[in-house]
Amino acid sequence: MNYIIHPPEEMIEDAVVTLPLSKSISTRALILNALTPGNTADTPIAECDDTAVMARALAKVNAAAGAHVEIDVEASGAALRFLTALFAATPGCDVTITGTPRLCSRPMAPLIEALRQCGARIECLADEGKAPLRVKGCTLEGGDVTIDSTVSSQFISALLMIAPAMTRGLRLTMEGEPVSLPYILMTLGMMAQRGIEADREPLRITVNPGTYRPVTLTPEGDWSAAAFWYEISALSAGWITLSNLRSDTLQGDRRCAEFFECLGVLTQPSEETAGGTDLCPSPEVYGRLDLDLADNPDLAPPLAVTCCLIGVPFKFTGLQNLGVKESDRLTALCEEMDKIGRRVEKVRDFGLEWDGKGHPVMEMPVLDSHNDHRMAMALAPVSIYIPGIELRGVECVTKSYPQYWEQLRSIGFTITEAPGENTQPNPLEA
Repeated sequence: MNYIIHPPEEMIEDAVVTLPLSKSISTRALILNALTPGNTADTPIAECDDTAVMARALAKVNAAAGAHVEIDVEASGAALRFLTALFAATPGCDVTITGTPRLCSRPMAPLIEALRQCGARIECLADEGKAPLRVKGCTLEGGDVTIDSTVSSQFISALLMIAPAMTRGLRLTMEGEPVSLPYILMTLGMMAQRGIEADREPLRITVNPGTYRPVTLTPEGDWSAAAFWYEISALSAGWITLSNLRSDTLQGDRRCAEFFECLGVLTQPSEETAGGTDLCPSPEVYGRLDLDLADNPDLAPPLAVTCCLIGVPFKFTGLQNLGVKESDRLTALCEEMDKIGRRVEKVRDFGLEWDGKGHPVMEMPVLDSHNDHRMAMALAPVSIYIPGIELRGVECVTKSYPQYWEQLRSIGFTITEAPGENTQPNPLEA
Protein backbone atom coordinates (compact mmCIF):
# COMPACT_ATOMS: atom_id res chain seq x y z
CA MET A 1 0.00 0.00 0.00
CA ASN A 2 1.16 3.55 -0.80
CA TYR A 3 0.26 6.72 1.09
CA ILE A 4 0.23 10.36 0.04
CA ILE A 5 1.31 12.39 3.07
CA HIS A 6 0.74 16.08 3.77
CA PRO A 7 2.05 17.82 6.90
CA PRO A 8 -0.16 19.70 9.39
CA GLU A 9 -1.46 23.00 8.06
CA GLU A 10 -0.72 24.72 11.35
CA MET A 11 2.24 24.62 13.71
CA ILE A 12 2.32 21.53 15.93
CA GLU A 13 1.54 22.70 19.46
CA ASP A 14 0.35 20.80 22.54
CA ALA A 15 0.35 17.49 20.66
CA VAL A 16 0.18 14.51 23.02
CA VAL A 17 1.23 11.06 21.81
CA THR A 18 1.16 7.74 23.67
CA LEU A 19 4.00 5.58 22.45
CA PRO A 20 3.74 1.83 21.97
CA LEU A 21 5.21 -0.17 24.83
CA SER A 22 8.88 -1.06 24.44
CA LYS A 23 9.24 -3.83 21.87
CA SER A 24 12.71 -4.82 23.07
CA ILE A 25 11.55 -5.17 26.67
CA SER A 26 8.42 -7.05 25.59
CA THR A 27 10.20 -9.65 23.45
CA ARG A 28 12.59 -10.42 26.30
CA ALA A 29 9.75 -10.52 28.82
CA LEU A 30 7.96 -13.17 26.76
CA ILE A 31 11.04 -15.42 26.81
CA LEU A 32 11.81 -14.82 30.48
CA ASN A 33 8.18 -15.50 31.43
CA ALA A 34 8.37 -18.81 29.57
CA LEU A 35 11.52 -19.70 31.52
CA THR A 36 10.03 -18.77 34.91
CA PRO A 37 8.42 -21.71 36.76
CA GLY A 38 4.86 -21.04 37.85
CA ASN A 39 4.91 -17.57 36.35
CA THR A 40 1.58 -15.80 36.83
CA ALA A 41 2.79 -12.20 36.72
CA ASP A 42 0.75 -9.91 34.50
CA THR A 43 3.49 -8.53 32.26
CA PRO A 44 2.54 -5.65 29.93
CA ILE A 45 3.49 -6.58 26.36
CA ALA A 46 3.72 -4.31 23.31
CA GLU A 47 1.08 -4.94 20.65
CA CYS A 48 2.95 -5.39 17.38
CA ASP A 49 3.86 -8.05 14.83
CA ASP A 50 7.05 -9.17 16.60
CA THR A 51 5.38 -9.85 19.94
CA ALA A 52 2.31 -11.37 18.28
CA VAL A 53 4.30 -14.01 16.39
CA MET A 54 6.26 -14.84 19.52
CA ALA A 55 3.12 -15.23 21.63
CA ARG A 56 1.49 -17.44 18.98
CA ALA A 57 4.61 -19.60 18.72
CA LEU A 58 4.84 -20.10 22.47
CA ALA A 59 1.15 -21.00 22.69
CA LYS A 60 1.44 -23.45 19.79
CA VAL A 61 4.45 -25.23 21.27
CA ASN A 62 2.82 -25.43 24.71
CA ALA A 63 -0.32 -26.92 23.20
CA ALA A 64 1.68 -29.47 21.20
CA ALA A 65 2.95 -31.22 24.34
CA GLY A 66 6.09 -32.52 22.64
CA ALA A 67 4.65 -33.23 19.19
CA HIS A 68 6.44 -31.71 16.20
CA VAL A 69 5.13 -28.27 15.26
CA GLU A 70 5.95 -25.75 12.54
CA ILE A 71 6.37 -22.12 13.52
CA ASP A 72 6.35 -19.15 11.12
CA VAL A 73 7.83 -16.07 12.76
CA GLU A 74 7.28 -14.01 9.59
CA ALA A 75 9.78 -11.10 9.50
CA SER A 76 10.79 -11.06 13.16
CA GLY A 77 14.51 -11.44 13.74
CA ALA A 78 14.02 -11.20 17.51
CA ALA A 79 11.47 -14.01 17.45
CA LEU A 80 13.70 -16.24 15.32
CA ARG A 81 16.75 -15.78 17.51
CA PHE A 82 15.11 -15.79 20.94
CA LEU A 83 12.76 -18.69 20.20
CA THR A 84 15.52 -20.81 18.66
CA ALA A 85 17.45 -20.56 21.92
CA LEU A 86 14.38 -21.11 24.09
CA PHE A 87 13.20 -24.18 22.19
CA ALA A 88 16.72 -25.63 22.10
CA ALA A 89 16.76 -25.45 25.92
CA THR A 90 13.27 -26.96 26.35
CA PRO A 91 13.47 -30.76 26.75
CA GLY A 92 10.97 -32.62 24.55
CA CYS A 93 10.37 -29.66 22.24
CA ASP A 94 10.41 -30.45 18.49
CA VAL A 95 9.99 -27.39 16.28
CA THR A 96 10.61 -26.23 12.74
CA ILE A 97 11.09 -22.46 12.63
CA THR A 98 10.85 -20.47 9.42
CA GLY A 99 9.96 -16.97 8.25
CA THR A 100 9.94 -14.64 5.28
CA PRO A 101 12.60 -15.06 2.56
CA ARG A 102 14.33 -11.93 3.85
CA LEU A 103 14.40 -13.31 7.39
CA CYS A 104 15.73 -16.66 6.21
CA SER A 105 18.58 -14.84 4.47
CA ARG A 106 19.63 -13.03 7.65
CA PRO A 107 22.58 -14.43 9.63
CA MET A 108 22.06 -17.05 12.32
CA ALA A 109 25.36 -18.96 12.17
CA PRO A 110 27.01 -17.46 15.30
CA LEU A 111 23.97 -18.28 17.45
CA ILE A 112 23.51 -21.77 15.99
CA GLU A 113 27.18 -22.64 16.54
CA ALA A 114 27.14 -21.27 20.11
CA LEU A 115 24.00 -23.24 20.95
CA ARG A 116 25.59 -26.38 19.51
CA GLN A 117 28.59 -25.76 21.78
CA CYS A 118 26.10 -25.83 24.65
CA GLY A 119 24.72 -29.18 23.48
CA ALA A 120 21.78 -28.03 21.35
CA ARG A 121 20.37 -30.15 18.53
CA ILE A 122 19.73 -27.79 15.61
CA GLU A 123 19.50 -28.70 11.94
CA CYS A 124 19.58 -26.12 9.14
CA LEU A 125 17.00 -27.24 6.58
CA ALA A 126 18.31 -25.18 3.66
CA ASP A 127 21.52 -23.16 3.85
CA GLU A 128 23.85 -23.87 6.77
CA GLY A 129 23.76 -21.06 9.32
CA LYS A 130 20.32 -19.77 8.29
CA ALA A 131 16.62 -20.52 8.80
CA PRO A 132 14.54 -22.56 8.35
CA LEU A 133 15.68 -24.63 11.32
CA ARG A 134 14.65 -27.90 12.97
CA VAL A 135 15.17 -27.59 16.73
CA LYS A 136 14.87 -30.55 19.11
CA GLY A 137 14.99 -29.37 22.67
CA CYS A 138 17.04 -30.95 25.43
CA THR A 139 18.76 -30.08 28.69
CA LEU A 140 21.77 -28.01 27.67
CA GLU A 141 25.11 -28.43 29.37
CA GLY A 142 26.54 -24.98 28.69
CA GLY A 143 29.96 -24.22 30.11
CA ASP A 144 32.64 -22.32 28.16
CA VAL A 145 31.26 -20.97 24.88
CA THR A 146 32.59 -18.44 22.38
CA ILE A 147 30.56 -16.40 19.92
CA ASP A 148 31.14 -13.78 17.23
CA SER A 149 29.58 -10.71 18.85
CA THR A 150 29.99 -8.34 15.88
CA VAL A 151 26.83 -9.39 14.02
CA SER A 152 23.85 -9.06 16.38
CA SER A 153 23.36 -8.40 20.08
CA GLN A 154 20.29 -10.64 19.89
CA PHE A 155 22.59 -13.67 19.65
CA ILE A 156 24.13 -12.75 23.00
CA SER A 157 20.77 -11.97 24.61
CA ALA A 158 19.27 -15.25 23.39
CA LEU A 159 22.09 -17.24 25.02
CA LEU A 160 22.09 -15.25 28.25
CA MET A 161 18.36 -15.67 28.87
CA ILE A 162 18.54 -19.49 28.70
CA ALA A 163 21.86 -19.71 30.57
CA PRO A 164 20.36 -20.32 34.05
CA ALA A 165 18.71 -23.51 32.70
CA MET A 166 22.08 -24.97 31.62
CA THR A 167 23.51 -27.59 33.95
CA ARG A 168 26.93 -25.90 34.04
CA GLY A 169 25.67 -22.37 33.56
CA LEU A 170 27.36 -20.28 30.86
CA ARG A 171 30.73 -18.62 30.53
CA LEU A 172 30.29 -16.68 27.32
CA THR A 173 33.33 -15.20 25.61
CA MET A 174 32.53 -12.58 22.97
CA GLU A 175 34.87 -12.36 20.00
CA GLY A 176 35.05 -8.84 18.64
CA GLU A 177 33.51 -5.63 19.94
CA PRO A 178 29.82 -6.32 20.68
CA VAL A 179 27.33 -4.38 18.56
CA SER A 180 24.33 -2.74 20.24
CA LEU A 181 25.79 -3.29 23.71
CA PRO A 182 22.88 -1.52 25.49
CA TYR A 183 20.55 -4.31 24.36
CA ILE A 184 22.81 -6.87 26.05
CA LEU A 185 22.82 -4.73 29.19
CA MET A 186 19.01 -4.55 29.00
CA THR A 187 18.85 -8.34 28.92
CA LEU A 188 21.15 -8.61 31.94
CA GLY A 189 19.09 -5.98 33.76
CA MET A 190 15.84 -7.83 33.12
CA MET A 191 17.45 -11.10 34.29
CA ALA A 192 18.58 -9.36 37.48
CA GLN A 193 15.03 -8.16 38.09
CA ARG A 194 14.09 -11.85 38.15
CA GLY A 195 16.84 -12.86 40.54
CA ILE A 196 19.59 -13.97 38.14
CA GLU A 197 22.79 -11.97 38.50
CA ALA A 198 25.59 -12.21 35.94
CA ASP A 199 29.29 -11.55 36.30
CA ARG A 200 30.26 -9.23 33.45
CA GLU A 201 33.73 -8.43 32.16
CA PRO A 202 34.43 -6.42 28.99
CA LEU A 203 34.27 -9.45 26.66
CA ARG A 204 33.03 -12.22 28.95
CA ILE A 205 29.77 -12.82 30.79
CA THR A 206 29.24 -15.60 33.34
CA VAL A 207 25.80 -16.81 34.39
CA ASN A 208 25.46 -19.56 36.99
CA PRO A 209 22.64 -22.12 37.01
CA GLY A 210 19.56 -20.80 38.73
CA THR A 211 15.81 -20.25 38.67
CA TYR A 212 13.99 -17.13 37.60
CA ARG A 213 11.40 -15.64 39.94
CA PRO A 214 8.23 -13.88 38.74
CA VAL A 215 8.25 -10.10 38.55
CA THR A 216 5.69 -7.44 37.65
CA LEU A 217 6.98 -4.79 35.24
CA THR A 218 5.86 -1.18 34.96
CA PRO A 219 4.74 -0.36 31.40
CA GLU A 220 6.98 2.07 29.55
CA GLY A 221 7.01 3.63 26.11
CA ASP A 222 9.49 2.62 23.43
CA TRP A 223 12.49 4.95 23.09
CA SER A 224 13.27 3.60 19.61
CA ALA A 225 9.78 4.66 18.53
CA ALA A 226 10.21 8.00 20.29
CA ALA A 227 13.04 8.85 17.89
CA PHE A 228 10.55 9.42 15.05
CA TRP A 229 8.69 12.01 17.14
CA TYR A 230 11.99 13.71 17.90
CA GLU A 231 12.50 13.78 14.13
CA ILE A 232 9.07 15.38 13.59
CA SER A 233 9.77 17.97 16.29
CA ALA A 234 13.16 18.80 14.74
CA LEU A 235 11.71 19.19 11.23
CA SER A 236 8.59 21.13 12.20
CA ALA A 237 9.79 23.05 15.28
CA GLY A 238 6.75 21.46 16.90
CA TRP A 239 5.95 20.96 20.58
CA ILE A 240 5.14 17.32 21.31
CA THR A 241 4.45 15.53 24.60
CA LEU A 242 5.19 11.80 24.79
CA SER A 243 2.90 10.68 27.59
CA ASN A 244 4.64 7.44 28.63
CA LEU A 245 8.35 7.99 27.98
CA ARG A 246 10.57 7.29 30.99
CA SER A 247 14.13 8.47 31.50
CA ASP A 248 14.81 5.79 34.16
CA THR A 249 14.88 2.91 31.73
CA LEU A 250 17.00 -0.01 30.59
CA GLN A 251 16.44 1.05 26.97
CA GLY A 252 19.68 2.13 25.32
CA ASP A 253 17.93 4.25 22.68
CA ARG A 254 17.17 6.82 25.38
CA ARG A 255 20.32 8.44 23.95
CA CYS A 256 18.18 9.79 21.14
CA ALA A 257 17.39 12.69 23.51
CA GLU A 258 21.11 13.53 23.61
CA PHE A 259 21.54 13.19 19.84
CA PHE A 260 18.48 15.24 18.90
CA GLU A 261 19.49 18.03 21.25
CA CYS A 262 22.24 18.61 18.68
CA LEU A 263 19.49 18.98 16.05
CA GLY A 264 17.29 21.47 17.88
CA VAL A 265 15.08 19.41 20.19
CA LEU A 266 15.26 19.70 23.97
CA THR A 267 13.88 17.03 26.31
CA GLN A 268 12.09 18.08 29.48
CA PRO A 269 9.79 16.43 32.03
CA SER A 270 6.22 17.37 31.18
CA GLU A 271 4.61 19.90 33.51
CA GLU A 272 1.08 19.05 32.37
CA THR A 273 1.20 15.29 31.69
CA ALA A 274 2.19 13.20 34.70
CA GLY A 275 5.01 10.83 33.76
CA GLY A 276 5.30 12.43 30.33
CA THR A 277 8.19 13.95 28.42
CA ASP A 278 8.06 17.18 26.43
CA LEU A 279 9.95 17.63 23.16
CA CYS A 280 10.68 21.35 22.84
CA PRO A 281 12.13 23.06 19.75
CA SER A 282 15.36 24.99 20.18
CA PRO A 283 17.26 27.30 17.80
CA GLU A 284 20.54 25.68 18.83
CA VAL A 285 21.53 23.32 16.00
CA TYR A 286 25.01 21.91 15.41
CA GLY A 287 26.74 22.79 12.18
CA ARG A 288 27.86 19.18 11.76
CA LEU A 289 27.05 15.88 13.49
CA ASP A 290 29.61 13.08 13.86
CA LEU A 291 28.40 10.07 15.84
CA ASP A 292 29.46 6.51 16.59
CA LEU A 293 26.11 4.70 16.56
CA ALA A 294 27.43 1.22 17.33
CA ASP A 295 25.30 1.15 20.49
CA ASN A 296 22.24 2.69 18.83
CA PRO A 297 22.05 1.62 15.16
CA ASP A 298 18.23 1.83 15.04
CA LEU A 299 18.53 5.60 15.47
CA ALA A 300 20.42 6.00 12.19
CA PRO A 301 17.33 6.37 9.91
CA PRO A 302 15.60 9.22 11.80
CA LEU A 303 18.91 10.98 12.47
CA ALA A 304 20.06 10.74 8.85
CA VAL A 305 16.76 11.96 7.41
CA THR A 306 16.63 14.85 9.89
CA CYS A 307 20.18 15.95 9.10
CA CYS A 308 19.56 15.80 5.35
CA LEU A 309 16.45 17.94 5.56
CA ILE A 310 17.69 20.63 7.94
CA GLY A 311 21.08 20.82 6.22
CA VAL A 312 23.42 19.38 8.86
CA PRO A 313 26.36 17.46 7.33
CA PHE A 314 27.06 14.22 9.18
CA LYS A 315 29.16 11.12 9.49
CA PHE A 316 27.71 8.13 11.32
CA THR A 317 29.90 5.11 12.03
CA GLY A 318 29.39 1.82 13.88
CA LEU A 319 26.61 0.76 11.50
CA GLN A 320 28.11 -2.45 10.15
CA ASN A 321 25.03 -4.50 11.08
CA LEU A 322 22.51 -2.21 9.32
CA GLY A 323 22.97 -4.19 6.13
CA VAL A 324 21.30 -7.25 7.69
CA LYS A 325 18.24 -5.62 9.22
CA GLU A 326 14.72 -5.81 7.75
CA SER A 327 16.33 -4.10 4.77
CA ASP A 328 19.89 -3.12 3.93
CA ARG A 329 19.39 0.21 5.69
CA LEU A 330 22.73 1.67 4.60
CA THR A 331 21.83 1.23 0.93
CA ALA A 332 18.17 2.12 1.49
CA LEU A 333 18.99 5.43 3.17
CA CYS A 334 21.39 6.38 0.37
CA GLU A 335 18.78 5.54 -2.29
CA GLU A 336 15.90 7.39 -0.62
CA MET A 337 17.89 10.51 0.27
CA ASP A 338 19.16 10.69 -3.31
CA LYS A 339 15.53 10.98 -4.44
CA ILE A 340 15.18 14.23 -2.45
CA GLY A 341 18.47 15.68 -3.65
CA ARG A 342 20.86 14.55 -0.90
CA ARG A 343 23.70 12.31 -2.01
CA VAL A 344 24.45 10.32 1.13
CA GLU A 345 27.44 8.03 0.77
CA LYS A 346 28.24 4.72 2.42
CA VAL A 347 31.47 4.71 4.41
CA ARG A 348 32.56 1.25 3.32
CA ASP A 349 30.25 -1.18 5.17
CA PHE A 350 30.12 0.53 8.53
CA GLY A 351 28.79 4.05 8.14
CA LEU A 352 27.03 6.87 6.33
CA GLU A 353 28.27 10.33 5.40
CA TRP A 354 26.77 13.45 3.83
CA ASP A 355 28.78 16.55 2.96
CA GLY A 356 25.81 18.91 3.09
CA LYS A 357 25.59 19.41 -0.66
CA GLY A 358 22.47 18.85 -2.75
CA HIS A 359 21.61 18.11 -6.36
CA PRO A 360 18.58 18.97 -8.51
CA VAL A 361 15.48 16.79 -8.37
CA MET A 362 13.50 16.86 -11.60
CA GLU A 363 10.36 14.97 -10.57
CA MET A 364 8.16 14.45 -7.54
CA PRO A 365 9.91 11.74 -5.49
CA VAL A 366 8.20 8.48 -4.66
CA LEU A 367 9.89 7.12 -1.57
CA ASP A 368 10.13 3.42 -0.74
CA SER A 369 10.03 1.89 2.75
CA HIS A 370 11.96 -1.16 1.51
CA ASN A 371 9.42 -3.12 3.58
CA ASP A 372 11.26 -1.89 6.69
CA HIS A 373 9.27 -0.40 9.56
CA ARG A 374 12.00 1.98 10.68
CA MET A 375 12.60 3.23 7.15
CA ALA A 376 8.87 3.90 6.68
CA MET A 377 8.60 5.87 9.93
CA ALA A 378 11.77 7.83 9.20
CA LEU A 379 10.64 8.76 5.67
CA ALA A 380 7.08 9.87 6.48
CA PRO A 381 8.22 13.21 8.03
CA VAL A 382 9.88 14.12 4.71
CA SER A 383 6.37 15.39 3.94
CA ILE A 384 7.04 18.36 6.24
CA TYR A 385 9.55 19.61 3.62
CA ILE A 386 7.91 18.05 0.55
CA PRO A 387 4.11 18.13 1.04
CA GLY A 388 2.25 15.41 -0.84
CA ILE A 389 5.17 12.98 -0.90
CA GLU A 390 4.24 9.42 -1.80
CA LEU A 391 5.57 6.56 0.32
CA ARG A 392 5.44 2.91 -0.76
CA GLY A 393 4.99 -0.08 1.55
CA VAL A 394 3.47 1.74 4.51
CA GLU A 395 1.89 -1.36 6.07
CA CYS A 396 5.26 -2.58 7.37
CA VAL A 397 5.04 -0.30 10.44
CA THR A 398 2.89 -2.96 12.14
CA LYS A 399 6.14 -4.79 12.92
CA SER A 400 6.76 -2.40 15.81
CA TYR A 401 4.29 0.52 15.76
CA PRO A 402 0.79 -0.32 14.41
CA GLN A 403 -0.65 3.01 15.63
CA TYR A 404 1.90 5.19 13.82
CA TRP A 405 -0.21 6.41 10.92
CA GLU A 406 -3.26 7.07 13.06
CA GLN A 407 -1.17 9.04 15.53
CA LEU A 408 0.29 11.14 12.70
CA ARG A 409 -3.27 11.93 11.66
CA SER A 410 -4.15 12.84 15.25
CA ILE A 411 -1.58 15.66 15.27
CA GLY A 412 -2.67 17.10 11.93
CA PHE A 413 -1.00 15.10 9.14
CA THR A 414 -3.24 14.29 6.20
CA ILE A 415 -2.64 10.74 5.00
CA THR A 416 -4.54 9.21 2.10
CA GLU A 417 -4.12 6.07 0.08
CA ALA A 418 -2.41 6.73 -3.25
CA PRO A 419 -4.89 6.16 -6.10
CA GLY A 420 -2.21 5.10 -8.55
CA GLU A 421 0.86 6.58 -10.14
CA ASN A 422 1.62 9.97 -8.62
CA THR A 423 1.32 12.84 -11.10
CA GLN A 424 1.42 15.76 -8.67
CA PRO A 425 3.57 18.81 -9.47
CA ASN A 426 7.08 18.88 -8.10
CA PRO A 427 7.27 21.40 -5.21
CA LEU A 428 11.06 21.34 -5.43
CA GLU A 429 10.82 23.24 -8.73
CA ALA A 430 8.40 25.87 -7.41
